[in-house]
Amino acid sequence: MSLLLTPENTLPIDGVSGTLIGRAWVPGAIAGPSLIVLRGDGVFDLSAHFPTLSDLLETEEPVAAVRRSPGTFIGSVEALLANTGPHADPNQAHLLPPLDLQVIKAAGVTFAASMIERVIEEQAGGDAAKAEEVREIVQGVIGDNLRSIVPGSTQALQLKALLIEQGMWSQYLEVGIGPDAEIFTKSPLLAAVGTGSQIGVHPGSQWNNPEPEVVLAVNSRGQIHGATLGNDVNLRDVEGRSALLLGKAKDNNASCAIGPFIRLFDEQFSLDDVRACVVDLQVEGEDGYRLHGSSSMNQISRDPADLAGQTLNANHQYPDGFLLFLGTLFAPTEDRDHVGSGFTHKLGDQVRISSPLLGSLHNRVTHSSTAAPWTFGVSALMRNLAARGLLAR
Repeated sequence: MSLLLTPENTLPIDGVSGTLIGRAWVPGAIAGPSLIVLRGDGVFDLSAHFPTLSDLLETEEPVAAVRRSPGTFIGSVEALLANTGPHADPNQAHLLPPLDLQVIKAAGVTFAASMIERVIEEQAGGDAAKAEEVREIVQGVIGDNLRSIVPGSTQALQLKALLIEQGMWSQYLEVGIGPDAEIFTKSPLLAAVGTGSQIGVHPGSQWNNPEPEVVLAVNSRGQIHGATLGNDVNLRDVEGRSALLLGKAKDNNASCAIGPFIRLFDEQFSLDDVRACVVDLQVEGEDGYRLHGSSSMNQISRDPADLAGQTLNANHQYPDGFLLFLGTLFAPTEDRDHVGSGFTHKLGDQVRISSPLLGSLHNRVTHSSTAAPWTFGVSALMRNLAARGLLAR
């Protein structure tokens, strides 16, 4: 059964006191996706002011723009959330992922613990059964704490030389402690799923996991205007076979979840709150399995602003902005079925990613081949906005 979304299990700890924006499918003479804001008296459609969420973030002061835009009342927060999920009534408003024209980027290997796990899966060749043996060997050489090493520093270069001598250098250590961060495209425009939706794992994968992350909302000028949560679903066996299979490991139908809302930076929430936040993960299986883990952003090896700067600069532009996954500290290693098997998803797993000031992102695991297909692309969005008269100005 799908989880019923409520304000209690979805909103930040301070409710709607922050500036929470998102997107919803809104019924009408011509139904379509609309920019929304959550307020104390309900949910309001801002599409008459800003046809896309990207348009709002391109303004100099998005919070001020939201506050001076009255919008059109859609309904209560409770009703919007209750109608969000695989069985949503199309005649009522339901929540969508909080992005539209932004490119979906991701930074990899930004935490020491997950960096070591990437080295392990590479050395194990994507074989979960070999991972524990390899883990002992790798940790014996490089330890389990690289947090003190500044990427690109003299100390990092000295460690690189040592590891090369011992035959333990890895492409993951290169992006983890080298000068250049790993920045890749996680998902196409409009292909992400939101809270309450199913997330997809490729049916051919035997070793995979969720990756709970903070996601920055950045405009075309590199201004970071807010943050949300994301699940960078990863196929460990596929990426472990070859880093050249990163696209197959990361980009599958419904393999990118973002939400529930973007919280804009205002008087109550800032980039420093992102730097200090803790992201929790809970997985509950239909087999009774329970998993809990957390990522503390104060353990990240590269500052979020640096990662945004390595994404957009003189060498690469994003005219409609981008959302940036910041990476995860969490790499599940505990056994699920038998000793040495490690963790992997099973169909029906309920995944909850949460952080006090960002709320909770809920998804249920299925195969990417059976998740709802992605059909609403950029051309469909443009035709819809034009039909609703939102591109006439």
